[in-house]
Amino acid sequence: MSAFLASHYLWIKALHVISVIFWMAGMAYLPRLYVYHAEAAPGSDKSETFKVMERRLLRGIVNPAMVATFLFGGLMIWANPDLLGQGWFHLKLTLVFLMAGLHGAFSSWRKDFEADRNKRSARFYRIFNEAPPVLVVFIVILVIVKPF
Repeated sequence: MSAFLASHYLWIKALHVISVIFWMAGMAYLPRLYVYHAEAAPGSDKSETFKVMERRLLRGIVNPAMVATFLFGGLMIWANPDLLGQGWFHLKLTLVFLMAGLHGAFSSWRKDFEADRNKRSARFYRIFNEAPPVLVVFIVILVIVKPF
């Protein structure tokens, strides 16, 4: 299996990057929807529309993209286990797991909106809207520059 993965490494890497792009697009857009949803009256048509948009975005794009990101990333590690010995990679994985934790928080917040029990302000979601791009900047720098 390892030889197969090594011979298809660039395809796996391409699929990993594509998955990351879709995951991050959703992670950037979902909290922006929460900003607008927090400003809508619970039970209003506007609120109900946001519920549908958030559920479809999370279930149709963000969740599958995160799973694919981890799947293809794991295959890349399997094909190239030397990555695990590099310091930059440890920090990158830490930031990726922080992103996954943020994904979990976003999923939880969607459930609060779905049940009309959101207690957070639009400002709260505006702040968290900045977290995925900040993490992405550091992850990309680590992957490209490999500073240590």
